[in-house]
Amino acid sequence: MNMKVLKFGGSSLGSSESLQRVRAIIGSDKFPLIVVVSATGNTTDELQQVSQLACHGDLSYLSLLLQLEEHHLKLYSDLVGETENNEILSVFDQLRQVCKGVYLLKELTDKSLDFILGSGELLSSIILSAFLVKEGVDATLFDSRQIIKTDNSFGNALVDFERTKRNLEESSSRFTEVNVFPGFIASTDGEQTTTLGRGGSDYTASILASILKAEVVEIWTDVDGIMTADPRLVNRSHTLKHVSYREALELSHFGAKVLYFQSILPAYKEGIPLKVKNTFSPALEGTLVSNRIGDTDLIKGIASTDDISVLSVSGNHLHSNDDFFSRLFKVLADEKVHVVFTTYANAEYTVTLGLRSTDSARALKSIKAEFKNSENSKTIQSLVVDEGYSLLALVGDNMRDQVGVSGKMFNVLGKNGVSIKAIAQGSSERNISAIIPKSDLNKALNVLHESFFLSEVKRINLFVIGTGNVGKAFLNQVTKQFSYLKKHHQLNIKAIGVANSRKMNFNKDGIPLSKWEKYLNEGEKFSTKDFINTMTELNFRNSIFIDITGAPDISNLYLEILKKSISVVTPNKIAATRSYEDYLALKSSAKRYRSQFLIETNVCAGLPVLSTLSDLIRSGDKVIKMEAVLSGTLNFLFNEYDGSKPFSEVIKYAKALGYTEPDPRLDISGEDVMRKLLILIRESGHAVEMNQLEATPFLPSSCQQSETLDEFYAKVEAEEEYFKSLYQKSLDSNTRLKVVASYANGVGTVSLKEIASSHPFYNLEGKDNVVLFYTNRYNEQPLVIKGAGAGAEVTASGIFADVLRIAQSDF
Repeated sequence: MNMKVLKFGGSSLGSSESLQRVRAIIGSDKFPLIVVVSATGNTTDELQQVSQLACHGDLSYLSLLLQLEEHHLKLYSDLVGETENNEILSVFDQLRQVCKGVYLLKELTDKSLDFILGSGELLSSIILSAFLVKEGVDATLFDSRQIIKTDNSFGNALVDFERTKRNLEESSSRFTEVNVFPGFIASTDGEQTTTLGRGGSDYTASILASILKAEVVEIWTDVDGIMTADPRLVNRSHTLKHVSYREALELSHFGAKVLYFQSILPAYKEGIPLKVKNTFSPALEGTLVSNRIGDTDLIKGIASTDDISVLSVSGNHLHSNDDFFSRLFKVLADEKVHVVFTTYANAEYTVTLGLRSTDSARALKSIKAEFKNSENSKTIQSLVVDEGYSLLALVGDNMRDQVGVSGKMFNVLGKNGVSIKAIAQGSSERNISAIIPKSDLNKALNVLHESFFLSEVKRINLFVIGTGNVGKAFLNQVTKQFSYLKKHHQLNIKAIGVANSRKMNFNKDGIPLSKWEKYLNEGEKFSTKDFINTMTELNFRNSIFIDITGAPDISNLYLEILKKSISVVTPNKIAATRSYEDYLALKSSAKRYRSQFLIETNVCAGLPVLSTLSDLIRSGDKVIKMEAVLSGTLNFLFNEYDGSKPFSEVIKYAKALGYTEPDPRLDISGEDVMRKLLILIRESGHAVEMNQLEATPFLPSSCQQSETLDEFYAKVEAEEEYFKSLYQKSLDSNTRLKVVASYANGVGTVSLKEIASSHPFYNLEGKDNVVLFYTNRYNEQPLVIKGAGAGAEVTASGIFADVLRIAQSDF
């Protein structure tokens, strides 16, 4: 018989408006049709609550039943125009009788529960068929209990397909244009109501379709089709146009909620295609499930299950105990424990099972009981259940024999700090599954979805502390480049958290970059601890922490942040210039936890000094000698100062231009240059501490200690003759003053030098920096890196470059 089977879920039947949409969908199709319905809205959940209240002796079950009755009668009245329906009243009369028995006995059997829960489908089928008739449709209501026969396994009955087929073929003589069947319910030979388990209404539709050889089964629900991932967790998941039956079965097994494994088997065996469509957007194409081949997609979807317990069974004799596995899985089957994941480590003789968390206690108890009196008491040496995990699986027919899928999957998870408890791949090679900490599920799903489905666009999540001159310049640069980077480099950069010393604000979907100052001002009081906690709790993939401050307390947290697999970008030199042991800890932690610690702006602002040095070292070169002017501030001061105005005024001018640290004393004292030299030495591969460097201060001793910045300016002004003498001496000898940092033969020095006109440093103008690398390869002529070494825009561009380096790398 050439017909369609349409199944409508509870969300499609929850109100009179929804049922009118169902009527429109039915009316727009060709007849004859089989229509299978679930219970309306939340009716099944409410009937479950009724049963529990009655079982616990709580008479409030009666008022809940009355509410359900009034709801269904109102639905009927709104659609049909009549206030009462004897069939609806009869269903509720029987419900009250059964629930009274449950209440009196204080016992809820599977048999009673099947009758109670199955009533919801009966009610919705009565209402829909009456509405269709009222609308002039030639519709007939069938009782599925008279058609579908099962054993007496109440709660999840097994269908007798031969008897069901005979019953349906006999009933088909009464088929009209639209034939309405309640889903989920069936009956035993003794006419006792049974239910078909999870996805039971879909199963009803699939059974009817397989017997009638229908052309298609349409599953009408409240989603647009089968999605690439759970849309509640992955915002950018999208509807799949087609999946194979095998892919649908795999997705269902690993947690996809649209279809259930058992429910689609009858249609699958007959080769009948299924279509998943949205009742509320019927014009959308939906998802076709069929045996069609030829799709080119490597991965079709990422399925996930939230709450998984990991049960591990270990013992030296597992491999030699012939009946161990049969006993293990039989006892779990007898307890109706659903095993979603299995691995076996032969070397350790350990079986690892992934179970739904609701089953773990029952599974543990039953296994202990089964093996308690084993002939070999040492069969099981360890039986452990770990909670707090989730399961995810990549699914796709085209994964078979495809090289690199698992490598890509685990690389993506690893570089985002997602630890893996267990892994498995099915023999069909259509899935790769992993058990991971539940806290990482959201991040794992998003990063895998981004990698396999949205590889053309990569989202980068920024957490920025520091919105002074440099911070403001950085965020403005990101704002200006946002569209360009998304279009030409497929990078979607989001500022998730922004903070300064007063305020902080977060937006998990990204703070609008053009309005970041407004959002920051509307934020809460800043707390370093709260900022870091929020960042780590959000647990976003591809996260980068950017510290644009000089604060020691923030730099103290880098190690903790790197261990969370969050990369760190900073111009703050404090962390990299503590003890060499601390420096190595930062480097090794970044490597171990697949994060990055990038400090390009620690030396020469935006100049590519450290990245160039890194390239030299990684390529096998060795630094013999370094000579550099590392302070754009100091270079500017001595280039600008000519004795016409006090040296103190030149310092203030440089600060006003943004060429100094917030506290210029850090620049003037030479401490900043010392830190930069130490970083250069360490990055070139030498274990050196700060106290091993030799520094010759150029400031008079009177200027080297001051409580406030104003006091410092006053002391510098008082020593104006000293600075004039330095300048005059240099002028007389036709040299120029430069603060030079150098490293050779294991000795690092910083001092003010008079540079002759023949030296590369002589013509270094303005705030420029220059670094000379003498290496095994560049031993005659040094490798020279020269350019602007101070200024908010320059430093910001260096930070931006580090961010892009991380974003475009496989970190």
